[in-house]
Amino acid sequence: MQRDAIDFGNTNIPRLFVKLFIPTFMGLLFGAMLNLADGIFVGRGVNSDALAAVNIAAPVFMLFGGTALMFGAGVSVVAAIHLSRGNGKAANINVTQALTVALAIAAVLLTLVLAFPREVNALFGGSKRLEPYTVDYLRYVSVGLISSVVTMCGLFIIRLDGSPQYAMLTNVIPAVLNVILDWLFVFPLQMGIKGAAIATSISAVVGATMVVVYLLRLTKTIRLYRPKFSHKAIRLTCRNVGYMTRLGFPTFLGEMAISCTMVVGNYQFMRYLHEDGVAAYSVACYLLPLVFMFGNAIAQSSLPIVSYNHGAGNETRVRQTFRMSVGMAVVCGALISLAVVWASPWLMHLFLGEQQAPLAIGLKGLPLFASAFVFFTLNLVFIGFFQSIERSRAATVFMLLRGYLLVIPCFIVAPLLIGERGLWLAVPISELVTFLAILLFGRRI
Repeated sequence: MQRDAIDFGNTNIPRLFVKLFIPTFMGLLFGAMLNLADGIFVGRGVNSDALAAVNIAAPVFMLFGGTALMFGAGVSVVAAIHLSRGNGKAANINVTQALTVALAIAAVLLTLVLAFPREVNALFGGSKRLEPYTVDYLRYVSVGLISSVVTMCGLFIIRLDGSPQYAMLTNVIPAVLNVILDWLFVFPLQMGIKGAAIATSISAVVGATMVVVYLLRLTKTIRLYRPKFSHKAIRLTCRNVGYMTRLGFPTFLGEMAISCTMVVGNYQFMRYLHEDGVAAYSVACYLLPLVFMFGNAIAQSSLPIVSYNHGAGNETRVRQTFRMSVGMAVVCGALISLAVVWASPWLMHLFLGEQQAPLAIGLKGLPLFASAFVFFTLNLVFIGFFQSIERSRAATVFMLLRGYLLVIPCFIVAPLLIGERGLWLAVPISELVTFLAILLFGRRI
């Protein structure tokens, strides 16, 4: 299959991986920078309570992002396998179904968030003091939430269609725009947390528009079908969507695992260290999507290669891609850990300025938190590989293990045993134990 000079079945694996990885990485990097810019401008341009409130609202973004990633990853695997077998029509139908159902679910979620913003603040660990900031942020970022679903799901389809450079631009252009608008609305116009939310919404709409333009006008192989609503069409859609969500569900769990880490951490930091502790923890939470971006870039770059060759029965190319992914994960995870440990004073000052109480808490804890990053990245790559070869059950089990079954008890027990350090070490411990479990499982297959 030759599409835009990308031949998943025959191109040299290192060259093919690099061709996908560089634009995917750059696009996700700029997306992560968008997230960091929000935190820096809110923390320095408003106050630490506003920064803590954005961290309280962040799980809502994870819920929408997880929905988009679940359908994007699922349809990417299914469509790649169909294309490897010459069944372009089935691939196109699956792409249309994935986008349609993802948008419908996002619309329902958005209605709930807008109807119950105060309840969202309480549910995710916010206090009465933080509630006005959280409610304002959620109200004005709502357009961005549903736009992000179109963008994140569409990026998988665009890469599969053989246009990783366009996918990169779809991340880069909104990210740059968001940084400019964040500065304009928060500093010169003094719009506070509302301004940061509006900036995010505008940039998200731009990204979604770029995806829609590509899918309607610029595609090479993938084509959208007009949705049908006959009894047979609905039955087939339910069947196809069920399979796609089963394959993509570990990705949803991975996004929501970050949300779970934030929520449980918010509760525990609020309990032990109050609003200043949540503000300090929010800096770590802003860095976590940046680390997730590295692991996700590796997993997303290898996914169409592995799925295509798995569908074609070429296991040698599958194993070669897997080994390259693991090597990249080790290098990236180690470099990020070292960089954050070295730069932790600068990072804390960057977000919090001279706000001494949260600053002191973060300076002690951030280097401990950074010890998770190698195993965090490796776990994402292993789980992504299981998805790519249709081992969705294994991928789901390990994502549940790292994101829920271990991190929640670690956040509860570790502070009781070793005090404040335990709050920061809960994530590293859960990622390490998950990695060891994956290694034990890997020896049996």
